[in-house]
Amino acid sequence: MTMQREPLDEHAIAQLFLDARSYNSWSDQRLDDATVRRLYELASLGPTTANSSPARFVFVRSDAGRERLAVHLSPGNLDKTMSAPCCVIIAYDTRFYEFMPQLFPSRDMSGTFAGKPALIDEVARRSSTLEGAYLIMAARALGLDTGPMSGFNAATLDADFFPNGRWKANFLCNIGYGTDGGLFPRNPRLGFEQACIEV
Repeated sequence: MTMQREPLDEHAIAQLFLDARSYNSWSDQRLDDATVRRLYELASLGPTTANSSPARFVFVRSDAGRERLAVHLSPGNLDKTMSAPCCVIIAYDTRFYEFMPQLFPSRDMSGTFAGKPALIDEVARRSSTLEGAYLIMAARALGLDTGPMSGFNAATLDADFFPNGRWKANFLCNIGYGTDGGLFPRNPRLGFEQACIEV
């Protein structure tokens, strides 16, 4: 039997999309442990290639963690990250396939990836990017604001946070309760005719 789901109301759509922005300044309200766990639980439910779930998340919330992260940031990302209550390093596990027996119990998919570095890299990057986007939407759904960004030295960050080389940083995302300071007008988006083809 097919379930007929109702569309979200306009308030929810506005919170997730229309009113949501990439924030650059933050209130001093902190994220508690329960919220961090809830963020991950929701983000982990989004689809990935063969349920591979290669993303790994480092929730940087302590002053010591922020100072450690600071040396790897580009100057334009420094102040906003130091003031954010949480910066998440969205990374990926280059040996994610070792968890495939747990994640895809109906069939052992680990052999599909083992020994195939190009496929591992393709799937890990694509699916961890998706999982990072799910994290952003989970944060918005919980009433939080986000500031995703690149602008960091991946090589030095990986050497510092992931010295065994198994995890690799993909992108960063500040999460908290945003303020209007430093909030720029929303930039234009491409129209449907520019970005879409119907066949």
